[in-house]
Amino acid sequence: MIQLATPAILKELQRKAALSRGDIVAMTYLAGSGHPGGSMSSIDIYTILYNLIDPNLDQVVVSHGHTSPGVYSALARSGRFDPKQVIKGFRRVGSVFEGHVEPTVPGVPWGTGNLGQGLSVAAGLAMAARLHEKKSDIFVVMGDGEQQKGQIVEARRFIKKYELNNVTVIVDFNGLQISGDCCQVMPQDLKAEYETAGFKVIEVDGHDYAALYSAIAKASSDKSQPYCLLARTVMGKGVSFMENKAKYHGSPVAATDIEQALKELELEWPLEELKRLRSEPLDENIPEHSWPFPEISQGAARLYARDVKTDNRSAFGAALLDVALLNADRPLAVFDCDLAGSVKTDGFAKAFPERFFQVGIAEHNAVVMAGALASQNCVGVFADFGMFGIDETYNQQRLNGVNATHMKQFCTHVGIDVGEDGKTHQCIDYLGLMRNIPDYKVIVPCDPNETDRATRYALTTPGNVLVAMGRSKLPVITAEDGTEFFGGHEWTYGQAHHFRNGSKATVFALGAMSGPALEAWETLKAKGLDVAVIGVSCPFAIAAAEIEAASSRGPVFVVEDHLSMSGLAAQLAYQAALMGLRLEIVPMGATGFPPSGPSGDCYAKLGLDSAGIAQTIENRLK
Repeated sequence: MIQLATPAILKELQRKAALSRGDIVAMTYLAGSGHPGGSMSSIDIYTILYNLIDPNLDQVVVSHGHTSPGVYSALARSGRFDPKQVIKGFRRVGSVFEGHVEPTVPGVPWGTGNLGQGLSVAAGLAMAARLHEKKSDIFVVMGDGEQQKGQIVEARRFIKKYELNNVTVIVDFNGLQISGDCCQVMPQDLKAEYETAGFKVIEVDGHDYAALYSAIAKASSDKSQPYCLLARTVMGKGVSFMENKAKYHGSPVAATDIEQALKELELEWPLEELKRLRSEPLDENIPEHSWPFPEISQGAARLYARDVKTDNRSAFGAALLDVALLNADRPLAVFDCDLAGSVKTDGFAKAFPERFFQVGIAEHNAVVMAGALASQNCVGVFADFGMFGIDETYNQQRLNGVNATHMKQFCTHVGIDVGEDGKTHQCIDYLGLMRNIPDYKVIVPCDPNETDRATRYALTTPGNVLVAMGRSKLPVITAEDGTEFFGGHEWTYGQAHHFRNGSKATVFALGAMSGPALEAWETLKAKGLDVAVIGVSCPFAIAAAEIEAASSRGPVFVVEDHLSMSGLAAQLAYQAALMGLRLEIVPMGATGFPPSGPSGDCYAKLGLDSAGIAQTIENRLK
């Protein structure tokens, strides 16, 4: 709830904003880069919010993260830290005050920069507050140009559907973007769009403190519907030659104009003093940023007997429900995109309808919401098909990586296994994408028993985790003595699975490709060809000792229903190169987009069925 503000308090806030305008121009000028225009148009919004919210309950999401100069100065002027430190460190290596807002800065709940993300973040934070039964206000400050992005429409619908009436949108409506007039770039009727989406819209002068505060207070007190405040502002407000100039969206004041700008501003310190300050080395102690993660019990693993044939996605759905039932008092939520029956989250949906959120066909919004919720001491689960949940939403996945969330992503229908659906649905590049996001764990289970254990691990372990599965039913993998391979030992992330021993060569099989690789082993054994078969379910965490041992055995055959150039074969080659190790790799994966047809036929066409695998190995070894 926004605090009560008297006319005297509002006058003091105006004074703070005047000082902030000086900070903004000075820091961008001295850095030689930055975004002063939007920072100056939105500084009055930031000043009211950061001084009048309850920082222990409420959150301010900044969607147009390039207005960081305004955010940093307003937070500093509200007492969070020294404004001089902001000017000293802005856009310098070794400072938390980066070019776009980051959560390492106290008071910033989410790092943004790529536009259109903030409203989805706000929805995720609002849903987390609901799970925790916290009466929080979630404000999201957005630019007007970014309203052109479709993800915002997705987020608006979700907010209305789930009555997240503690969300207030404040649009910095200065009418300009990089290319000029917003209405010329892409005409929009924002008032009509938000009203149609179920928001109460208030149009207000974004520089009139009494009017702006009144609108914010109204939105904060009325929980009958979400609000959108269209705050009419002036880009570059406070410096006459900067006002209403699109140029200053992303350009600091030139050296020839800085003296004139300072005459119109209230800069607290001489510019030369600040210039000397920026020449000093930085001595900031940047804290290790991490979000809280709840304690969740894994429960007892299920055992699928060797005569059971089921699919990994069903094993995931069962394990998810097991963990949820065991931790019924913990904040665990699932986001679905119209695929609950296929990705097997329908069991959870029936048991926990209040924690199952049907987002519709809106994957970009779903990924960001799940990530934001997962930053608030909740378990945020997102389940989808591989093509939609990974390929289509890579930008949003990367944003979750940047913000170091704890999102748990379970994607089914990866690889060539979706056969008949063809090229647009065969997700054969997911490893190549996810390897680019630092610290993102990826698990590709070999069979239903490993899927059960991987699911329990993912749900109870901090950090971003992807569990990737195919569509079809699989045999349960057994050890040489016929017992269920994953039934007798604790599952550990990164552990390679030695299914069969051999001395002449090594077969590394990615996930579900372990099944046909083991069938090929039987064929090769009958012909006297002695090869080891190792299942790899954690392709980004293969131990160096495994690679070294494989190199000593001879050729390394890498079986995967993924593009070899960016999948397991590529990862092994990269690691071997770092080790200075010569590794003779025989890639056995996709080399282009596979054909459409029954999955068995597709595998056979690419030589990835058991017969094709055995033949390739035999040809090389004989």
